[in-house]
Amino acid sequence: MRFDIVSLFPELFSPFLTSGITRRAFESGQVNVQFSNPRDFAQGNYRRVDDRPFGGGPGMVMMAEPLERCITQITAQRPDVPPVVLFSPVGKPLNHAMVERWSASQGAILVCGRYEGIDQRFIDEYVTEQISLGDFVLSGGEIAAMALLDAVARLQPGVLNDEGSHQQDSFNPMLDGLLDCPHYTRPENWSGREVPSVLVSGHHVHIERWRREQRLTMTARLRPDLIDAARQSGRLSSEDEVTLSQLLG
Repeated sequence: MRFDIVSLFPELFSPFLTSGITRRAFESGQVNVQFSNPRDFAQGNYRRVDDRPFGGGPGMVMMAEPLERCITQITAQRPDVPPVVLFSPVGKPLNHAMVERWSASQGAILVCGRYEGIDQRFIDEYVTEQISLGDFVLSGGEIAAMALLDAVARLQPGVLNDEGSHQQDSFNPMLDGLLDCPHYTRPENWSGREVPSVLVSGHHVHIERWRREQRLTMTARLRPDLIDAARQSGRLSSEDEVTLSQLLG
């Protein structure tokens, strides 16, 4: 898959692409990442990419023309017709289902906005999807683009040391969309805090039952909306419901 990043600050991505486990996906080419800077497509001596907003108001707005030229060149270099994604507060919140969809795709053009925003005419003409990280505002779309790339990269075969690791992630349908359970490692006693005895019992049936109960407990306390979603989709068993009734009863 290929992701083309449209950014005024492509240098921000350098440490991200060369660090951590997910770098394997980028170095191997499983996730091919290319960069285009709208300033390279701007005209005039100053290569201007922004201007004052019509109607007045604070901040500057990214101009449509440099972005259009940038998108046009990227599209001409690709064999497919990629979707154009803009990271924006008005977009749909990024979630696990979206990450899985992108991880199985051919990629996209990811537009990282800056300043007060992007000329709406460019958005109306070229953007096919908008994505948000949540109800807050960042200085630009680069961090959001890294979040999407990281989540997509770790789902690629061979990237994680254990192929089953991501299957135990929070929000994964294999966990019925619940939060993951707590994890512990050595030593068994740390500052007077013991590891739950069931985890050192060697009884795998009891361990799995404990982990399921912990997932239900954490999700019910921290994200009850996920419990509701699991109920509506029929992913909770009668045993799960008994556990929840004991927790909430």
